[in-house]
Amino acid sequence: MNPSFLTQLGRRRALALFAVFLAGAAGLAIAQSKSEPKASVSVKVDAAPLPKGAENSVSFSPIVKRVAPSVVRVEAKENVDTNQGAMIYNDPFFGPFVVPGGSQRRMPQELPQQGVGSGVIVSTDGYILTNNHVVAGADKLKVIMTDGRELAATVVGTDERTDVAVIKVNAKDLPAITFAESSGVEVGDRVLAIGNPFGLGQTVTTGIVSAKDRQIGILDQTDRRTRTQVQGYEDFIQTDAAINPGNSGGALVDMQGRLVGINSAMVSGSGGSQGAGFAVPSDLARRVMNSLVRDGKVVRGQIGVYTKDLGSALAEQLKVKEGRGALIMEVVPGDPAEKAGLKADDVVVSYNGKPVADSQRLRLLVADTAPGDEAKLEVVRDGKTQTLTVEVGDDGTGRSLTARNSRTAPAGKPDSRLDGVVVADLTNRLRNEFEIPTRIRGAVVTEVDPNSAAADAGLAVGDVILEIDRKPVTKAEEAIKLTEDYGSGKTLLRIFSHGTTNLLAVDEVNGQAAQPKSTRRVIPAFGR
Repeated sequence: MNPSFLTQLGRRRALALFAVFLAGAAGLAIAQSKSEPKASVSVKVDAAPLPKGAENSVSFSPIVKRVAPSVVRVEAKENVDTNQGAMIYNDPFFGPFVVPGGSQRRMPQELPQQGVGSGVIVSTDGYILTNNHVVAGADKLKVIMTDGRELAATVVGTDERTDVAVIKVNAKDLPAITFAESSGVEVGDRVLAIGNPFGLGQTVTTGIVSAKDRQIGILDQTDRRTRTQVQGYEDFIQTDAAINPGNSGGALVDMQGRLVGINSAMVSGSGGSQGAGFAVPSDLARRVMNSLVRDGKVVRGQIGVYTKDLGSALAEQLKVKEGRGALIMEVVPGDPAEKAGLKADDVVVSYNGKPVADSQRLRLLVADTAPGDEAKLEVVRDGKTQTLTVEVGDDGTGRSLTARNSRTAPAGKPDSRLDGVVVADLTNRLRNEFEIPTRIRGAVVTEVDPNSAAADAGLAVGDVILEIDRKPVTKAEEAIKLTEDYGSGKTLLRIFSHGTTNLLAVDEVNGQAAQPKSTRRVIPAFGR
């Protein structure tokens, strides 16, 4: 368990709760255009509502028999550097795990580390949904099916902000689960949780949907660039079906055996299940999956406002009859909200016809809108209601320059040039954040793997790529296309950094990226 997670949770909760990060996914609001292309993963969806008031069968076995083959065990292996006095312990459920700062020192070495989680087969051709923390840092993935088959798996894409991951196995005619529309799930509906708790093997538990739209703060992070708190995207389904360590990535299904959520986390005072489990809704998980498969990243919308919850006292002062909404505290100059006419002290009460109860709900709804799409906001200003139309922008999180399906990379080499680099278009927000003049055109670097050749050459977050191999770059998409082919593995970059231009030579063959990478992540006792 990450100690900082416990500290953050403790500050947020009056109760002394211990959260076990089983599958910490939350519901993401993912940008999805009205004109979205055909889904990248072909899945089965049954949108029919559950019959209400019907008597339940005395046994769930028919449902389990139908669904169980779609839920797999995921084993993730990685090599953990045991340097710096770390102690290696054996846990009866999870095997060896690392505790930093142990009293005994060992010679530098790498020991194999294994974590066990769950996954859900969502397409007959091998796509599997699971959690980011199940596969994070893994050097090798293996999927074990209920029929005993063991299949090697590769990571298609991950999203740390939601703890959602997509992996794939090379197989056909797999028993894919059917999706329900989780928006139709109601509090009180009966559900089954299926996964591999404690590495014991597939296990089924039952309960009801206890609540919806839960935000519990377990995915909040500290931005490495600004050292400010960054919220995760959480919209959990809460259930009292027992969820324990190892259920990460498993299935939450309704009484017709349809997937309504990916089991993700639990909050407990003892470390075991106490009736407060959380799952990412299937609608959101499906949109994350398709975005990762289609685009290699998750695209989220933003409009450029800072908000807070309204509250009853402010509602009275600002003459908001509904008593609920998202109060705009600040509007970012030049961003979509300002262009649409939104102002500080406006209260957003509706977004595209959907009620906005608080700032978190507005944030999720905006993120669920594709950049370039228009949204209608109903706002209360000086006691009067008006509707404003805003063209949603990109949140600027960037796109990876690593080509996921490169056909030109030599065996054992990085997938593309500039492996480990993420770039984004230069938005007003990013210009303000990195103090980039308006005259500069290019792709801004939003993330650099510290173990990459690009980092070794001096490329850093906030730098703007102006040219790649003497070819001009004006936006992120151009940078991606110019680095798709591995070629010689060598790249010449012209960048703008800290007010000046500079040339960098990135060598994927002889640079840092050509050396074996060492994973130094500490794995908690209740890890994956």
